[in-house]
Amino acid sequence: MTSTRTETLSLTDGRELRLTVAEPENAVRGGLVVLHEARGVTDTVRGLVSGLAAEGWLAVAPHLYDEVSGDEAPAMVSGLSGDAVLADTDVAFVWLAQRGISQDRMGVMGFDLGGSVAMVVAGSRTVGAAVTVGGGGILEPLAEGLPSLVEVAEELTCPWLGLYGDDDSEIPYSDVEKLRDAAAAAPVATDVVRFSRTSHRFDTAPQVSAEAWQRALNWFDSHLR
Repeated sequence: MTSTRTETLSLTDGRELRLTVAEPENAVRGGLVVLHEARGVTDTVRGLVSGLAAEGWLAVAPHLYDEVSGDEAPAMVSGLSGDAVLADTDVAFVWLAQRGISQDRMGVMGFDLGGSVAMVVAGSRTVGAAVTVGGGGILEPLAEGLPSLVEVAEELTCPWLGLYGDDDSEIPYSDVEKLRDAAAAAPVATDVVRFSRTSHRFDTAPQVSAEAWQRALNWFDSHLR
């Protein structure tokens, strides 16, 4: 596994933003912004960042907020705003650009909360590709400050792949199908793939469902050139 480290950046508005990053040992294929789950940048997120770096991607995960317990997570999620999320992801994209990654070789990926936010970013920023792994807020926004994903779908500015669990009780099958239909109207390539709950999650990334992991990697390989 490629090691990760955490950097703290001082921003022009007086805030500080932490970034957890991992760098490939050899040639860099491009850069990926990784968006964390509802509990923050956990060991699972660090594993995902590390796994992507092992595949040749310069990976960076902005801390949208500090790591919290499962009980605290809903309050943190409900307090998110689109402006704040986009500001923090913009910092991560700038971090990649400063390391020689061109815009067409940048992508965004997330799971759980991060999966939803990744799609919001893909509808508001011009990058090379996006992957969403799970994440709610399809018909109703996760927070007052965020749009629903069906609203975002037709505004996608880059190729987007959605990976969802068939038996996820928190994300109804019908919601995913509505998202599929909405995304099909976008002016870019989109795809929605359904998996059993045990196979679509990146809980032990990169030791995950071989199919789900490979589909995500293939999406970035195909669109980040």
